[in-house]
Amino acid sequence: MNEMSYLEKLLDGVEVEWTPLGELGELVRGNGLPKTDFTESGVPAIHYGQIYTFYGLSTASTKSFVSYETAKKLKKVNAGDVVITNTSENIADVGKALVYLGKEQAVTGGHATIFKPSNGVIGKYFAYFTQTDVFSSDKRKYSKGTKVIDVSATDMAKITIPIPCPENPEKSLAIQSEIVQILDKFTALTAELTAELTARKKQYNYYRDQLLSFEEGEVEWKTLEEITTKIASGRNKVRVANGSFPVYGSTGLIGFTDDSAYSGDLLLVARVGAYAGLVNAASGHFDVSDNTLIIHPADSWNVRFAYHQLTYMNLNQFAVGAGQPLITGRLLKNLKVPFPSLDEQTRIAEILDKFDALTNSISEGLPREIALRQQQYEYYRDLLFNFPKPADVAN
Repeated sequence: MNEMSYLEKLLDGVEVEWTPLGELGELVRGNGLPKTDFTESGVPAIHYGQIYTFYGLSTASTKSFVSYETAKKLKKVNAGDVVITNTSENIADVGKALVYLGKEQAVTGGHATIFKPSNGVIGKYFAYFTQTDVFSSDKRKYSKGTKVIDVSATDMAKITIPIPCPENPEKSLAIQSEIVQILDKFTALTAELTAELTARKKQYNYYRDQLLSFEEGEVEWKTLEEITTKIASGRNKVRVANGSFPVYGSTGLIGFTDDSAYSGDLLLVARVGAYAGLVNAASGHFDVSDNTLIIHPADSWNVRFAYHQLTYMNLNQFAVGAGQPLITGRLLKNLKVPFPSLDEQTRIAEILDKFDALTNSISEGLPREIALRQQQYEYYRDLLFNFPKPADVAN
């Protein structure tokens, strides 16, 4: 492959030195910055929690701001600096890096460390390295705590980073820059697809609202009892094994069995618990657990239209009981829904199915494309950072 030969040439014969992060720049631990300090405008501010909930790998603008007076007390972030999270409830989010590329100086607060790179390392190169398994393994060695996990700035400084061609700074930076550019291309493509997916979901929601909302008197309304042949619970005991028939529970597919009890095109509604009211569609031969209600639509109720209709209605709002929400068969039977002609149901279902596949399907549509691009990115990232680590390099 051209990509492989190019990468082999880029990294051919390259010497690498695993250098502690603390020797590659300055590490400054942040302080303060509760969310109550945020203002509508002012000095750009990076809150540590937003690094693993809002931002990607880099940003030129911030989600939040603080007043100029508050900013005086906080640590400063300049363009090219990397803000690293020190604290989270899970190890995956600790050590997550955000490269700041904004023109205006920003600030950050507690639970974050600012890495100010020296001339020998590119901030974005380091940020991409923090996504590798090697970095993940090293940060785990220094993690402290159980419910709240922390890796201090002092310990973060001990983690070693692979620096190519350390004896030739100019060549080293050129290689780092090339690695960053390659990974930037994959990141940009994934970002474009993700933005496209967001736009398509908005479009889907718009059309769904238009297609499933009916004016009073526009169509007839009927109870589910009138347009179904049966509404009943699944089986009390379902043997889940390595069979060939899927088994559905309140959360969806929960396993497989070698003995199916149901067949056809049916709707499944979670009966009890946090997922009460969740709607799934099942086809072919399958089995269903007793914490799920099975709806058998009549021939006059298109099963795909019924799926979109009930999902749109958010059946969870009808659940009774606070501690253990419950949807009953009687409740569903008495539920009234707008009932257009079968031809109109079929037309609406076909439109919404296309949008559903595009926005939600992991076997086709945009989610599949995003997953494939993410796999491709991870493959090349790991390849580009596949520098041998000597056994005597200890963190």
